[in-house]
This record gives sequence, C-alpha cells and structure tokens, in this order.
Amino acid sequence: MYLKKVDGPRAVTLADGSVMSMADLPAIGTQRWVASRKAAVVRGVVYGLLSKDDALKRYKLSEDEFIEWVRAVSTHGEAALKATMVQKYRQL
Repeated sequence: MYLKKVDGPRAVTLADGSVMSMADLPAIGTQRWVASRKAAVVRGVVYGLLSKDDALKRYKLSEDEFIEWVRAVSTHGEAALKATMVQKYRQL
C-alpha cells in the first residue's frame, strides 16, 4: 500500500478518544456549510490536524468567519453553529 506524503499528522486523537483524520474533514470547495461541517473544520484546527492558514485557504474562508466559528463553539458548543441559532447566540 502506498501512502502519500503529507505535511502534519495523518490523524489526531480527540478529547473523547475518537480519531479524526483528513478524510473526516469536509470536501475542498464545500459550498453548503452545515453545523457539522463547520465543527469538523474547527476540531481539525484545534487538534492540529491542519493549520488555521491551511483551513482558510482550503475552504476559502475569511479569518473573521473562522474566528466566529471558534468563538461560537468555545462559548456555546456546536449547536451555536446552526444557522437557526444565530439570533440566540449572537453577542450584542
């Protein structure tokens, strides 16, 4: 079996003991950002599977948008990433 050379780890172990790999990240060019895909990108960056700069380039995100995802998850959990919950969790 041939393994392609990649920068960084191939997989990381999350706090709950589960393993996350690059295959668990959303596809490059994702257009529809549901909460689970946003959460996967945030987990990937937080646990070191990919760097923040790589995530921004890979998914064509602005730095502000990504920082808001991280803030929402750290403050209110993954439910805050749902579009229907924006009003509930938005900071005034």
